Amino acid sequence: MTTDLHRGARMTEYVTSADGTRIAYQVAGDGGPAVVIVDGAMCHRAFGPSGGLADELAGAHRVFSYDRRGRGGSGAGGPYAVQQEVEDLAAVVAAAGGRATLLGLSSGAALALRAAGAGIGVERVVAYEPPFSTDDEQRARFAEYRAGVERDVLAGEPGEAVARFMAFVGSPAPVVAQLRESPAWPAFLAVAPTLVNDAEVLDGAEGAPVPTALLAGLPVPVLVADGELSPALLRDAAAATAAAAGAEHRTLAGQTHEVAPDVLGPVVAGFVARG
Repeated sequence: MTTDLHRGARMTEYVTSADGTRIAYQVAGDGGPAVVIVDGAMCHRAFGPSGGLADELAGAHRVFSYDRRGRGGSGAGGPYAVQQEVEDLAAVVAAAGGRATLLGLSSGAALALRAAGAGIGVERVVAYEPPFSTDDEQRARFAEYRAGVERDVLAGEPGEAVARFMAFVGSPAPVVAQLRESPAWPAFLAVAPTLVNDAEVLDGAEGAPVPTALLAGLPVPVLVADGELSPALLRDAAAATAAAAGAEHRTLAGQTHEVAPDVLGPVVAGFVARG
């Protein structure tokens, strides 16, 4: 294991996944149960919500924030398979002592749910708004999006892939145009190829259906949460996920898909504390 400086006093550490890919992570907090944060599309330690969530949870937990493969300080590996991301999580959980709660956000929640039944030491899962499809129209739209973003990446057009993703999640065209001119645009381009990975985690070729058989067989407690102000399709997906998993379902007042760490953090801490 090697380390370097990241975010001031915190150190970036590295584990090696089963296929030899180096995965970067960092730890916040000195004691308590381990929590591993699993980011959603486009996000990693330096670009997304994991830093705020780690800060919120660090008082009573050891919080592991890692860069999913192809993002931030982690390698991309060879041809992508979802199983590789489960193996990446296995390596991070092993670094956490072999047992951990997974906190998954958006498509990261879908990955956390996949990993929960893989026998890698997952004790429980908090899944915030996994963006599964709950009807035929949504499944068709997701399958079309997945095919398009794969074409963009294969054609060497990461900007088109990002624009397609932004449009898919509801960003108006003028906002996307402004983003292209902003200093943040290169950061989006750097992780654009991983949009294909997120689509695969959600079984995008089939339209991201709720994985009912997988969820019904999960051997660990699951809490599914959504935001009161999130789009109905995300709240419906959360409800369907919770029902399929026999899980607790919480709607967080005043929250959107970009959930506030000081709202989600206490929910996670309470769920972990139940044991």
